[in-house]
Amino acid sequence: MFNYLIIGSGFSGCVIAERIANVFNKKVLIIEKRNHIGGNCYDCKDENNILIHKYGPHLFHTDYKDVFDYLSNFTDWQMYQHRVLAFIDGKNVPIPFNLNTLHEVFPQSLAEKLEKKLLSKYSYNTKVPILDLKKEEDLDLQFLADFVYEKVFKNYTEKQWGLKPEDIDPQVTGRVPIYISRDNRYFTDTYQALPKEGYTKIFERMLYSPNIKIMLNTDFKEVINIDFENKKIYFWEQEFKGKLIFTGMIDDLFDFKYGYLPYRSLDLHFESVEKEYYQEVAVINYPNDYDFTRITEFKHIHPVKTDKTIILKEYPKDYQPNKDIPYYPVFTKENQETYNKYYEEAKKLENLILVGRLAEYKYYDMDDVVKRALEVFEERLK
Repeated sequence: MFNYLIIGSGFSGCVIAERIANVFNKKVLIIEKRNHIGGNCYDCKDENNILIHKYGPHLFHTDYKDVFDYLSNFTDWQMYQHRVLAFIDGKNVPIPFNLNTLHEVFPQSLAEKLEKKLLSKYSYNTKVPILDLKKEEDLDLQFLADFVYEKVFKNYTEKQWGLKPEDIDPQVTGRVPIYISRDNRYFTDTYQALPKEGYTKIFERMLYSPNIKIMLNTDFKEVINIDFENKKIYFWEQEFKGKLIFTGMIDDLFDFKYGYLPYRSLDLHFESVEKEYYQEVAVINYPNDYDFTRITEFKHIHPVKTDKTIILKEYPKDYQPNKDIPYYPVFTKENQETYNKYYEEAKKLENLILVGRLAEYKYYDMDDVVKRALEVFEERLK
């Protein structure tokens, strides 16, 4: 019998499995619904030797030295500073919207006037949430806020979330700022890099242990039964008295007894293009044009010499249970209340531990979820 069962092999599950196996020297079984490890961070090479991210681009960035150092045990890094452009009024301009963008979209005299007002009001190198800027009394700053809101923020947000910006939790809308800077980088974290051999290699090295076994293509309900009334977990119809670490959808764990938790999903359209490069940077956003939100070109992320290139167009949509992949929790007060009901149920089972984006119904970046998994290991397991 295993000492620990882990549902899911994304970063949450793999980090905890690695810690248990190597720190405790205990047996771990990972149960994974897909036919591969790595969750949404899974990547692989195509027939052109281009490393593609199967579930959309994942760019690692963090200010957590402990997270960077931990992952460095499983990979060498290549430095990478991510830059994103947005297609606005027929031209590609830097985002987040910054002082350089200001001069790209407005006549010089107007851009200089707006820049002067921004610098008199806000400190250089700071980020101002667009919804905060809209509250300014100055008419010129109001004009700028309205422009950015309409051209960069509003339509992209509505496509991405299927909701009006004012109906979305501020922790999401706050991620779209105006940057009082000339720094065109999308992220400003201390550590920005890509694993040299890709993310899948990180997971393979994490799980390389005689203490770790993996079951792929397996829904956890095929092998695990939870009797919540009597607070017992059964594995292969035998009572399991170890720890169950769950990283899947919490509503699925409870057979949706309080209803489905909404997510946004994506239709991902990969295309092979007969040219060396398709666009000038890895990602270009399309806030106002077309039905897709962005185009990613993977050769900018992992350069390789080929005559072809691969691009990815992302079409956001509502998540349909048992059909789509749940990418992004939809943050509303009502949805949080539904989650809280599931969470209260989960707390009744002492040997059940929830961790990760789906289990906690939170938006975690990669570094956040690694840090969270390390914390859970230290606080709940160690």
